[in-house]
Amino acid sequence: MTTARLPLFPLNSVLFPGLVLPLNVFEERYRAMMRELLKTEEDEPRRFAVVAIRDGREVAQTAPGMPDPTAVVERGPAAGFGSDPIQAFHRVGCVADAATIREREDGSFEVLATGTTRVRLLSVDASGPFLTAEVEDVPEKPGDGAGALAEGVLRAFRTYQQRLAGARERTLSTGAELPDEPSVVSYLVAAAAVLDTPTKQRLLQAPDTATRLREELKLLRAETAVLRALPSLPMVDLTRQRTSPN
Repeated sequence: MTTARLPLFPLNSVLFPGLVLPLNVFEERYRAMMRELLKTEEDEPRRFAVVAIRDGREVAQTAPGMPDPTAVVERGPAAGFGSDPIQAFHRVGCVADAATIREREDGSFEVLATGTTRVRLLSVDASGPFLTAEVEDVPEKPGDGAGALAEGVLRAFRTYQQRLAGARERTLSTGAELPDEPSVVSYLVAAAAVLDTPTKQRLLQAPDTATRLREELKLLRAETAVLRALPSLPMVDLTRQRTSPN
């Protein structure tokens, strides 16, 4: 199994292979990461690993607050992730390749990356200016019947999209061609469906494409059935959307 040591970027979301990841980088630990990535030759991939946070804070606390206004603010690359950072993260993540890294006048960065391959965390190092991790590749296996399952998932996904647009009283654009390669279908649907982070994480770490597609088919059918009933209920959007602390 191929292993590598990569910068580690924890998020409160799941990145899938083939999906675009825009980032607004303003914390010093991640600014340092981007400055390091910019040292890579332009014709070489600027790779870092993205993992979903299981228990911790995506953005480190910058000032004491409730309930303890006297609390000491954590600093450093592992701030918000405890004394053993690897325990705060889901173990399967995705490598991101930063195609664009633009530094702003205030020192923050605008980054546009794309997920490439799945990896498993083996260890996390917090001794430098930003977190790094030793990771190993997680190969994507097709599994039995992936092709037929992908066709069923695409049909279910189109129905789900239509119900979702109707429930939110929005116009659905269906002009884009959807892929037909099973693994690409499985990742696209996992990223596009309105699912919580633990469910998306479960889909990311599925043992093979067929298993992921089979799970997605169940989820899409269940979500579509709920959406079918929602227009008759009050405050539709509030019943299906998470609230934001901001």
